[in-house]
Amino acid sequence: MTTITAARLHALLRNDPSIVLIDVRTPLEFKEVHVPQARNIPLDTLSPAKLIEAGELRADEPVYILCRSGQRATKAAGEFAGGGFINPIVVEGGTLAWIDADLPVNRSGASVISLERQVRIAAGSIVLLGFILGWFVDRHFHILSGFVGAGLIFAGITDWCGMGLLIAKAPWNKR
Repeated sequence: MTTITAARLHALLRNDPSIVLIDVRTPLEFKEVHVPQARNIPLDTLSPAKLIEAGELRADEPVYILCRSGQRATKAAGEFAGGGFINPIVVEGGTLAWIDADLPVNRSGASVISLERQVRIAAGSIVLLGFILGWFVDRHFHILSGFVGAGLIFAGITDWCGMGLLIAKAPWNKR
């Protein structure tokens, strides 16, 4: 997988603003803050083959991909490569690195909770609920906490998070 630093991409964009830059975060995250030249295509709706068919992108041209920190962009790069793109390039550190490098961004002024934080909040809430229900209602509710724990382990090992994909489809992340 090819990567590029935020500073290097910024220099390329100054020389050629037509470079394809895809931000795969949720629409709400994108709305809060994004690189001015970026186009938002959320990871859960990404279809590289459809982008080629629609004539929106060419598989023989580089496509630069970013997200919040780089994890979703890495997954998207795999999808682009699997979809026939010869040069998907991940922006190292994503939007956070872009902001840390003090590069220009568009901000809406609204503050949102990132997808990663939403997953941690949901997982922690379900574990706590399972513990409380298991303590006060029926011990079998502890299975709920164990299930979420197993899901977190699975997500850590495989880098695939079903809860994250589900939360990304939530109405508040679609605005």
